[in-house]
Amino acid sequence: MSQPLNSQIPGMEDTKTNGTPKYESTGTAKSLQGSTVSFHNIHYKVTQRSGCLCIKRKTTTKDILIDLNGLMKPGLNAIMGATGSGKSSFLDVLAARKDPAGLAGEVLIDGAPQPPNFKCLSGYVVQDDVVMGTLTVRENFRFSAALRLPSSVSQKEKEDKVNRLITELGLTKVADSRVGTQLIRGISGGERKRTNIGMELIIDPPVLFLDEPTTGLDATNSVLLLLKMMSSHGRTIILSIHQPRYSIFRLFDSLTLLVSGKQVYHGPAQSALDYFSNIGYTCEPHNNPADFFLDVINGDSTSIAFDRIKEWAGSVRQNIEDHLVQEYRGSQYYGETKAQLERITMNREYSVKTPSRTITYNTSFSTQFRWVLKRTFTNLILNPQTSFAQIGVTVFLALIVGAIFFGVKNDQSGLQNRMGALFFITTNQCFSSLSSAELFITERKLFIHEYISGYYRVSVYFLCKILSDIITLRTLPSIVFSCVAYFMIGYKATVEAFFLFMLTVALVAYTATAMTMAISADQSVVAIANIFMTIAFVFMMIFSGLLVNLPSIVEWLAWFQYLSIPRYGLTALQINEFVGLQFCGDIPLNGTLPPGMTCTGEDFLKNQGIDYTTWGLWQNHVALAIMTVIFLLIAYFKLRFIKKFT
Repeated sequence: MSQPLNSQIPGMEDTKTNGTPKYESTGTAKSLQGSTVSFHNIHYKVTQRSGCLCIKRKTTTKDILIDLNGLMKPGLNAIMGATGSGKSSFLDVLAARKDPAGLAGEVLIDGAPQPPNFKCLSGYVVQDDVVMGTLTVRENFRFSAALRLPSSVSQKEKEDKVNRLITELGLTKVADSRVGTQLIRGISGGERKRTNIGMELIIDPPVLFLDEPTTGLDATNSVLLLLKMMSSHGRTIILSIHQPRYSIFRLFDSLTLLVSGKQVYHGPAQSALDYFSNIGYTCEPHNNPADFFLDVINGDSTSIAFDRIKEWAGSVRQNIEDHLVQEYRGSQYYGETKAQLERITMNREYSVKTPSRTITYNTSFSTQFRWVLKRTFTNLILNPQTSFAQIGVTVFLALIVGAIFFGVKNDQSGLQNRMGALFFITTNQCFSSLSSAELFITERKLFIHEYISGYYRVSVYFLCKILSDIITLRTLPSIVFSCVAYFMIGYKATVEAFFLFMLTVALVAYTATAMTMAISADQSVVAIANIFMTIAFVFMMIFSGLLVNLPSIVEWLAWFQYLSIPRYGLTALQINEFVGLQFCGDIPLNGTLPPGMTCTGEDFLKNQGIDYTTWGLWQNHVALAIMTVIFLLIAYFKLRFIKKFT
């Protein structure tokens, strides 16, 4: 690589104050010097509740991290441990991404307290890659640069930064290739991981955190070699990793071993084997050190020195853990670490108050809105299964319903057919909105990561998703469906009636979509959200006005009709269609009609208990609009108060 991995773009100098990068136009390039992260007396616990009933619910407290102390200097710092040892939680604490309510102790950056917006200033690469798969590598980098770099950085400087990162990360050949989704073939796993790393390096973070960077990768260690090269140029990199092979382990500069949230080693990675040998645990020749450490932690007797086998043969795992903790606290590494921490905290007291957390943004609302909206529409266009397929299905259903109810007549059968077609149209609009359940669920991890990292505001993301869904997946299908089905069925051939029909169909789609969003906004599984929504829509169908005569429902159940979205849509469509229609032809001279026959549309609406005046029509539209606003507010506040710590 021709350029240092941590070099900055020309014309920008990075000076740090407590981990806060400042960009100044100086015309020179300066290498980034990583920050030193020190952690003092870290305790982290979570509250767990068990039981179904409030009376029998039990609250217990579980310690996740216990009395952790140490330093992470510029270089490649690894956190290792068995599954459930707390390594990912520890990484999140260092990155200020854990709920401070259960956190005690202090994390310092270069000897100063973490700034409240540290999670926006540092880089964090999550275990499961979160990057927009329908965009190219270059487009993803541009998105990160546009929203995370301050407005004082010119567009040319941002573009230079993007091009430099593409070269340094070895992504030149795939720069204009789409990252890939489940339906779109994209770049390889290693290239995808490097793309995620590049998204974080855009801001030249003082510290780069990575959670299990080898997850999902094959035998190649190109990602770790890349991280090692970056750390050798002065960047501070902290990663959690479960059980790396030796070719990866030998790249580490420092190693922190955790057992049930407690430290059993913290020091130079290449000195760890000698340390364990000195306390009676000898690694067999040709054994992987990472495997050896886990064997020791798990109490595997084959990894214990021969003279200790009898001593530990009958020990339980808890005794081994306690022994390892005590050995470490009596070691020179623990003493040296405590001495360094004391020098850092000399003449200052630990903070006893809960650390503050906040999210800051480098760009304005309008800039965020423009970029997020552009990305959202691009994602829809490049996802044919969610855009063109929706319109295709809409046309197919419109042709089916148009063929079934083709050319309705003005007689008793025409009255029934009109009513059946209108009922199908409203219920179809409701159930078609189930596709919007995936709107927030499929991008949940991406949204949480980008929101916490300070890419954009919740309101920006919410408005962009609403606009893209309403325009492309609700409005256009409603127009297409109305144009096809309305004239095939043979509804009232007036301009006013047609556009009122189209408006009503669109409003039903909007309201049903808003309710779907309100239900699914805080869900993480699409199937569960679909179950809730299907139950709700089936329940609403009963009170829509076709399956049961609403005026005949008993009073204590009648109020449920006011919660039915299909009822408002069906009522509005009935008023729009039936007013002014005659179904009996010439009325007999004696004026008598056969029993049960309805001759005018007004009589039919009156029997249904429907106010068919102009106000009666529009009050249903107003009700749908009000319900839409209420559901959207519920969805927004669910996103607004979503868990802010991953």
